[in-house]
Amino acid sequence: MEKFLTLDDLDVSGKRVLVRCDFNVPFHNNKILDSTRIDRAAPTLLELMDRGAKIIILSHLGRPHDKNPLLSLKVVQEALSDTLYGTCIHFISDCIGPDVEKAVQNLENGQVLLLENLRFHIEEEQNDPLFADQLAKLGDIYINDAFSTSHRAHASVEALPHRMPIVAIGRLMQAELEALSFVLESPKRPVMGIVGGSKVSTKLQLLRNLIPKLNKLVLGGGMANTLLYAQGFSIGKSLYEESMKDIALDIISFAKERNCELLLPSDVIITPEIKENSPFERTTIENIPENSYIVDIGPTTRRSIIAHLKDCHTVLWNGPLGVFEIPPFDEGSHDIALEVAKRSRDKDLISIAGGGDTVAVLSKMGVLNDFTYVSTGGGAFLEWLEGHTLPGIKCLERTLPEGLHCPLK
Repeated sequence: MEKFLTLDDLDVSGKRVLVRCDFNVPFHNNKILDSTRIDRAAPTLLELMDRGAKIIILSHLGRPHDKNPLLSLKVVQEALSDTLYGTCIHFISDCIGPDVEKAVQNLENGQVLLLENLRFHIEEEQNDPLFADQLAKLGDIYINDAFSTSHRAHASVEALPHRMPIVAIGRLMQAELEALSFVLESPKRPVMGIVGGSKVSTKLQLLRNLIPKLNKLVLGGGMANTLLYAQGFSIGKSLYEESMKDIALDIISFAKERNCELLLPSDVIITPEIKENSPFERTTIENIPENSYIVDIGPTTRRSIIAHLKDCHTVLWNGPLGVFEIPPFDEGSHDIALEVAKRSRDKDLISIAGGGDTVAVLSKMGVLNDFTYVSTGGGAFLEWLEGHTLPGIKCLERTLPEGLHCPLK
């Protein structure tokens, strides 16, 4: 992490520290349904509290078009307090202005102030410089601990860091960047990629960027269907992209050129209807009926993937291998996830996963905590894997201005 300052580089005692978190969590009737993002922010916040910082939390929630009380960040106040072992979380119903500045001024060392939803101000999503100026008044140090928002050039993510004398990354951001840098730049080989999802078109850039870095690539879902179709197999009524035939063939050729072994299904699970309790059967890819849908990889394919896994030391997973929402069409993803989890627990494998559906799959299978690292960044995770520069990361790549020594250690 030489490009970035971390908490290890800072003296935060008595300093006003702006922490950009991602508390965009699902909730219903004012109850948090999944507190993962809040829980993952805890290490940074607890460390700052212990070291006597005055903590000001910035976040967004949902997509309000105005000051919508139903999307107030006050909903996370109680859950955040619980995560921080009963710490009193002060809350104020705005994020800029004299009242907010006074609330910050009244903070004592180790206290936490949660500001209102940044997106209550349209200027946040416009990356407005004047809005960023007002936020900058509130702090001495800026810490971004929200990798999941760093692909967006919003004011609290991109414009604000340019206005702060000292910027750094939090523990969650540090863990994300270390995990992703490892898998893309210096992985322990052989490396297997597992990429699922419905469309080749949405992950074309990801495949082009990943294939040269992988030794083996497993494809599942609609993406695999498109490649099977491009090779002349009948795939019945299954989801695929007819217009991507030539590009699918290019992907196959590109993988061969780069010595990346492409692992496509040899057998599949088919059904006449994609719904609960629909009859299903296993068949080879040469014998798929015209009136059937492919909904999962078959048992022979699963065994083949697991056999290939035994030779690998690193796995990068993005996307389910079947229609995981409807049992038993989740069995392919389930079997592979269990094997990756087991080898990860045994320290035989480094496993990194990310993307919304991927996290849902691993959570459903009960193996989320067994993977070496699971990214909280959905869109940001994908854009990083595609090789894009994230605006919220790029603006943090700077050192302390010459002649400025405090509050660095």
